[in-house]
Amino acid sequence: MPPPLSADRPAPQPPARDAVDALIHRTRRLRGDVDAVRREAVLIDEEDPQLRWQRALCELAVHHLDDLGAHLGQLREGLPPRAPDRPAAVPAQKTMHDAHGESTKARYDEPRQGSLIGRVGSAEWNLLTDEVSWSEELFQIFGRSPETGPLPLDELPSLLLPEDQPLLTALVTGCLVDGRPIDGEFRILRADGRMRTLHMMGEPVLDSDGCTAAMWAVLRDVSRLRRGQQAVRRTHDTLRHRDHRAQAEHRLAVEFQEAVLPPLRGSLRLPPEGPGSLDIAAHYLPSESSPLIGGDWYDALTTPDGRTFLTVGDLTGHGIQAASAMAMLLGALRGMAMAGIEPGPLMGHLNQLLESSLQPSLGSATCCRVDPATGTLAWAQAGHPAPLLFRGGEGWPLPAPDGVLLGAASGVAYEQDEVHLLPGDVLLLHTDGLNRHSDRGAGPDALLALAPRLAQARTAQECLRTVVMEFGATERLDDACVLIARVGA
Repeated sequence: MPPPLSADRPAPQPPARDAVDALIHRTRRLRGDVDAVRREAVLIDEEDPQLRWQRALCELAVHHLDDLGAHLGQLREGLPPRAPDRPAAVPAQKTMHDAHGESTKARYDEPRQGSLIGRVGSAEWNLLTDEVSWSEELFQIFGRSPETGPLPLDELPSLLLPEDQPLLTALVTGCLVDGRPIDGEFRILRADGRMRTLHMMGEPVLDSDGCTAAMWAVLRDVSRLRRGQQAVRRTHDTLRHRDHRAQAEHRLAVEFQEAVLPPLRGSLRLPPEGPGSLDIAAHYLPSESSPLIGGDWYDALTTPDGRTFLTVGDLTGHGIQAASAMAMLLGALRGMAMAGIEPGPLMGHLNQLLESSLQPSLGSATCCRVDPATGTLAWAQAGHPAPLLFRGGEGWPLPAPDGVLLGAASGVAYEQDEVHLLPGDVLLLHTDGLNRHSDRGAGPDALLALAPRLAQARTAQECLRTVVMEFGATERLDDACVLIARVGA
């Protein structure tokens, strides 16, 4: 119960009822809108921390609005009629029942769900007479029957959790000795074993000599509120941990990819000398819609027999798992290329490798072997876009030999085809992610339209720059690799 008002200060006037009604109406509408959002935030994936965090925030907002509506309702109704002062112990009511047959003891077991009544109570401890007065709501909060009577101030800490008892002692001491107001939070353990979190606010009541004669307090059960806040914090922490892990995995995948793919910062000439050598340039284009690194690769190397081996490919998946699988596959591919295995049989071995892997996945690839002495291009593909050949300002895709995705079937034979290259020809190999953007449909048409511009380029690096300028700034659903080989004179 509040301390007496000072004689020289008029009592505050209640707010206009119409204004409070308008606030209640707005609160109810807002509560309905938030509840609609909460219902729409159905947990489709219980493991998704983003959805759990959104749900927890909606529930916390609904709890806040419920409390706000209840507070405004009390403000509109005004103070309830003041009950006569009650002695320290409430008389026993052993057999009283209400109209529904509910015993009075049952009323104090648990406050009504969603109701502010029973979650806010008041108390006063008279230091001069040792009288203690508790409101009925405070008995409900503590789970005590009025027959047991209110607790004296020195016994109140016995209901608190041991780690919270020093806090309450310090709050009460500061109020009674130093006259400081009370504003703190602690947890109690009720007789039924339920734990409650209470927020306590109070002030000392001074006598005419300025000495502390009593202490009054208002205690609010904020257990539901704190549980909601804890749920928000837990889901937010989970979300931050997931984002941090994703960022760390992305950094690791990028470093892994950079360590595996050849660092082609400019044009590479393979073999370094002689007629018919290839001027080579390659580039990796990350996805614009996903921060994850995929399993795309490119490579170019000279084999011991003097021929040049070119490859591009893509494994399903993203992140460190896809990058590590790509590294394994690219390492095997390089080894077989150096051993002189032709593109067709090489694809069959890669298919077996993916099929027998502990982490099976699907992949597509193109492998080419160019003989600079004869200008012969031997190539095979596994479910991959065909290389594009540009000659004399025109371009076309090479007719694709049969080949299914890597890892899709057992015992598959991959066909191999041959094409004769001429000096000045430009060969463009790419993964299918290059064409996945909103302004153009899938297919080679957009790349083939670059034929006049590629014909004017004098180096593979200039050709690559043209492709990157055209496709690098577009929004792609996947990352991509592009490799360009220009046949020298």
